[in-house]
Amino acid sequence: MSQRTLNSLFNPKSIAIIGASNADRKAGNVIMKNLLAGGFSGPIMPVTPKYQAVQGVLAYQNIEALPLIPDLAVICTAAHRVPAIVETLAQFGCKVAIINASGMAQEIDSSGIDCLTQSKQYAKKYGMRLLGPNSLGMILPTHGLNASLAHTSALSGKIAFVSQSAAICTTVLDWANNKGIGFSSFISLGDATDIDFDELLDYLGRDSKTSAIMLYIDSINEKRHFLSAARAAARNKPILVIKSGRSVEGTTAAKLHTGGVVGNDAVYEAAFRRAGMLRVNDLIELFAAVETLAHSSALQGERLAIMTNGGGPAVLALDELMLGGGKSSELDTQTYDKLNALLPSTWSGQNPIDIGGDADASRYTAALKILMDSDIADAILVLHSPSAIGDSVDIAKAMSAMISTHPNRNRVNILTNWSGEDSSYLARKHFNQAGIPTYRTPEGAVGAFMHMVEYRRNQKLLQEVPQSIPVDIPTDSQRARELLQKAHGAGKRILETHEASQILHAYGLKTIDTHFADNTEAAVAIANRIGYPVAIKVQSPDIHHKSDVHGVMLNLANAEEVASATDKIIDRVKGLNEHARIEGVIVQKMALTAGAQEIRVAVINDPVFGPAILLGEGGSEWEPTKDAAVALPPLNMTLARYMVIQALKTNKLKDRHLPLGLDMHSLCVMLTQLSHLVIDCPEIASLDLNPVLCAGVDVTLLDVNIQLHDCLEENNNRLAIQPYPKELEQRAVLKNGDPIMLRPILPEDEPKHLAFDNSLSDEDRYKRYFGVRSKMTHEEMAVLTQIDYAREMAFIATAKQDDGDEITLGAIRASIDPDNTEAEFAMAVRSDHQGQGLGRLLLEKLITYYKQNDTERLSGFTMFENRSMASLAKRLGFTVTFDMEEQLIRMDMDLKQ
Repeated sequence: MSQRTLNSLFNPKSIAIIGASNADRKAGNVIMKNLLAGGFSGPIMPVTPKYQAVQGVLAYQNIEALPLIPDLAVICTAAHRVPAIVETLAQFGCKVAIINASGMAQEIDSSGIDCLTQSKQYAKKYGMRLLGPNSLGMILPTHGLNASLAHTSALSGKIAFVSQSAAICTTVLDWANNKGIGFSSFISLGDATDIDFDELLDYLGRDSKTSAIMLYIDSINEKRHFLSAARAAARNKPILVIKSGRSVEGTTAAKLHTGGVVGNDAVYEAAFRRAGMLRVNDLIELFAAVETLAHSSALQGERLAIMTNGGGPAVLALDELMLGGGKSSELDTQTYDKLNALLPSTWSGQNPIDIGGDADASRYTAALKILMDSDIADAILVLHSPSAIGDSVDIAKAMSAMISTHPNRNRVNILTNWSGEDSSYLARKHFNQAGIPTYRTPEGAVGAFMHMVEYRRNQKLLQEVPQSIPVDIPTDSQRARELLQKAHGAGKRILETHEASQILHAYGLKTIDTHFADNTEAAVAIANRIGYPVAIKVQSPDIHHKSDVHGVMLNLANAEEVASATDKIIDRVKGLNEHARIEGVIVQKMALTAGAQEIRVAVINDPVFGPAILLGEGGSEWEPTKDAAVALPPLNMTLARYMVIQALKTNKLKDRHLPLGLDMHSLCVMLTQLSHLVIDCPEIASLDLNPVLCAGVDVTLLDVNIQLHDCLEENNNRLAIQPYPKELEQRAVLKNGDPIMLRPILPEDEPKHLAFDNSLSDEDRYKRYFGVRSKMTHEEMAVLTQIDYAREMAFIATAKQDDGDEITLGAIRASIDPDNTEAEFAMAVRSDHQGQGLGRLLLEKLITYYKQNDTERLSGFTMFENRSMASLAKRLGFTVTFDMEEQLIRMDMDLKQ
């Protein structure tokens, strides 16, 4: 991935149009017209052997005849001609090309290679990047650049839009122009064969012209790159996603559209949520969300006040708010008294605030001012239904004028819904021009507000400090993997409860007492030994759902019942499936289920995002991704809790308030343990825990099915989110003989890392932050501890105190550019532990890490006062230079030498 070549895409100084044409309806004609109409200030160079000039611009016979190397080329030819053009452009030195042609993967040459593969090979060979194929092109309004096939251009604004669908592009563009909403970038990815969402998110996340990002997605190709880029960008600006393929049929159609891998929609949803993005379900929601993003400030809270001149619309809005999990504002005494003095005696007296059907501009403005003056709401929704008394446009104008000068206009978000068509159209248009979000329905307005709330909650989740899994829970990954590999070597691909129990026990998971019997006498003997009542279940590698063949009998109270049940089960299964291999039966101690609740937990292997954990009610008709909440590993206690809350909120899991029932902490521990198992054991293809018995703090896995992969090749990229790299932990000793641990930072280190930062002396803080700096906030420290190991690294040095508690002694961190060319580091050592060789240990560890990561350079800056840091860097092989103007010391190391 190269952000450097993307500069040629987003800041081209010259453009060549390959296949430019004077013929109407030709792509080369439309592109030329749009470029000339956009007012692009650089050279526009049409390339075509057919014309001397195109649209009055001198044309060139071929690429080699161009007077200069274009920063950007737009290829407007048929698919079969594209590979040769890409090769010539790349050899000529062009860095980026947009390909309009479709069907390139289906166009095969005489050697049997398709045009798409050929084009990619040529581009990669010479370092050129491709946008498309099947791309509508792109529009950069701030550059006056419209290199697209769109029917109209885009207004200038602060929203970036990236879409895999050209039709969605033109639809959104048409709507936005009507609403007066502008864009910083408008990009059609097409089939995204080279430049993809991840690189664009990295660029747009850093782009000062962009305040929000919108994505239309059919499919994702690079899961880890996508989620890393999305998470980094979402920390700074909202990302809205509309994803096609919510149904099975829609998923199939999406695959045909872009040729991407078909993934499960519920897993996509979990991935978007995990990255801090906000998903909307359709274009109506997308338009409403764009309206909000374009004109709103960040929410300070979640309380919504509703003001209206009619009761019905307000009730609809309130219903939408409460059913969506929102919070309704409550009037305090002071606000109530002010409204009561202003409004008719018939006013509602509560939120929603009904100011009367005869409300005019004066009453609307005065009531809204009272609400904005108060501290009862974080957002206010103003509703208006057509009235013969209050002119809708006059009210809109008066409100807009008051809002624009109110001192709280950036603290309280104002949303409006002027219902109706003809009588309200001009009022809504006025709100658009005034930069106030406006919606056609009360429900649409509340839906847009809830998008803001959900985004705020996602951001808060990224800043949560997770609780560690209890330390007294054993984890023996080596033992689990030995058992899995032994089973795999024996030809087993399905492990049931009695075989899986030892694997689960290695992670502290509790299963029911389970034994295998290969005949009736053995079953009776086991039952007598473990005690009654027991359950008998058929054991067969050919039967995955025992209940489907009546292969389970429960609550057997004595030896006679066990013997009879064993014989009947085997006879019944043989009768239903004569080809099934029956190995014997499983004898299980019956669990005491009175007052407890049964749930189901599973792990599936999604073709796009890899392992995903599912939580739901279960049952024979269980459709995992419809009937369960979904989360991506790795999970910690905070993320597990969020998953359980999501399951309860969406009724995928029901708290039945049984005497024992669900215990949040115990359930989260189990989910976190399961996450560790999935991460550590790549042999596991899928896992089904059905049922799981929740009896308060006691969580027991009653029936387990583990499926193994056919091939045990290690795949470090199987997880969508890179887990904590435990292999980087290292023990070391300081000069004074004290033992320490060097390890990557964890999210749960936040409180101790805050204490470490606060422990630095004023002088050390001055050197660390290049000046005087106040103490870190929780939000700032959460960003520093919740890192993405796929694109940044922070090592800390920790030591045990006499009371057994762990303390942070030092830290070093480096962020890397998306091209993996340069990592910039910063380091700090606790003031009372300097001079013990700790800085050297940390810097050496970072150097080793980035050498193994194939990073090209490591660099850092320090102040003139920090000569000891510069001396250490020089001893370790850094080139040290002095910037006299900036009063800084620069340290550089070429990691490739």
